[in-house]
Amino acid sequence: MGRVGVLLLNLGGPDQIEDVRPFLFNLFSDPEIIRLPIKVLQKPLAWLISTLRAKKSQDNYLQIGGGSPLRKITEAQAEALENRLTEIGKQVQVYIGMRYWHPFTEEAIACIKQDNIRQLVILPLYPQFSISTSGSSFRVIEEMWQEDPTLRQIEYTLIPSWYNNPGYLQSMADLIAQELEQCTNPDQAHIFFSAHGVPQSYVEEAGDPYQREIEECTRLIIKTLNRPNHYTLAYQSRVGPVEWLKPYTEDALEELGEQGIKEIVVVPISFVSEHIETLQEIDIEYREIAEEAGITHFHRVPALNTHPIFIDSLAQMVAKSLEEEPTTFDQVTHPVKNMKMYPQESWEWGMTTAAEVWNGRLAMLGFIGLLIELISGQGPLHFVGLL
Repeated sequence: MGRVGVLLLNLGGPDQIEDVRPFLFNLFSDPEIIRLPIKVLQKPLAWLISTLRAKKSQDNYLQIGGGSPLRKITEAQAEALENRLTEIGKQVQVYIGMRYWHPFTEEAIACIKQDNIRQLVILPLYPQFSISTSGSSFRVIEEMWQEDPTLRQIEYTLIPSWYNNPGYLQSMADLIAQELEQCTNPDQAHIFFSAHGVPQSYVEEAGDPYQREIEECTRLIIKTLNRPNHYTLAYQSRVGPVEWLKPYTEDALEELGEQGIKEIVVVPISFVSEHIETLQEIDIEYREIAEEAGITHFHRVPALNTHPIFIDSLAQMVAKSLEEEPTTFDQVTHPVKNMKMYPQESWEWGMTTAAEVWNGRLAMLGFIGLLIELISGQGPLHFVGLL
């Protein structure tokens, strides 16, 4: 069989304040984050947004210590996973590949080639699949596989999503139960699941299974928890002049306040590591919205990080995948070619009759509208745990 490796995929985040602008540039250069009708505009738009938004994003990172903890946590998860695999009799080298910051996926693949790995399990640290998260990382690796004959000699398998894995569900239920016990009335506290949002068009036009997997994951966690508490599922981090998955987190919090709910336990269901979207957006921004809505007790379940049951569940998934038929790139959801992500019906792309000549200026109303939305201070540009 030869040497065996596991590649953990994650988003990445700026390690220090100076990294924020280049990180944002990498992020918005990805067509799975913002898809433009003219590809040549992708990097100029990414440069514009990253330049104009750097200061606000830096301010957000300063609120959580000056940088993202994502790399350190992912490294700790990799070490814990490697140790657990050794304990169950699997000699495996674990690598980390970040999509938008160091260590980049490309760096990890270079190490995998150098180490002469012959069998590889590719495991995203996103429980639920989306074309904007796991799918984006898969796309990069798939392109590398197509272009590099050496990589094609490696037997690989993907674990596209694992939202229904029993060990993962148990670890989530365990953390929720611990947080409920800190409440003034554990059985009456409202459980509030907050998932990162995606544009509705991802689901309707591209067939992204993300919404279905999030909803099923929430149901399974509640079933595993087996407590009488009521719960809500909402979606955070929307941006742009398009319809996103609903209900929005801020609206759902306000509605709970109107219903007289006083105590909630917030569960970051899309995330297995602490980062900007948990530490700043949920802990600071959404806490303020909840308090203004009359919710007086705001608890937040920590991310899984290196929770022992969670790490064991990853190890068991890896071990099982090595024994099963491989899952290949062509078996996962890909974005539809020319799919409209920005904007939708009332913001049609295309040249207007008044803009007959393209001479280096932006003459599309939809594009300008998107820019205004993106670079104004109206709403956070977090999207998938980004800023």
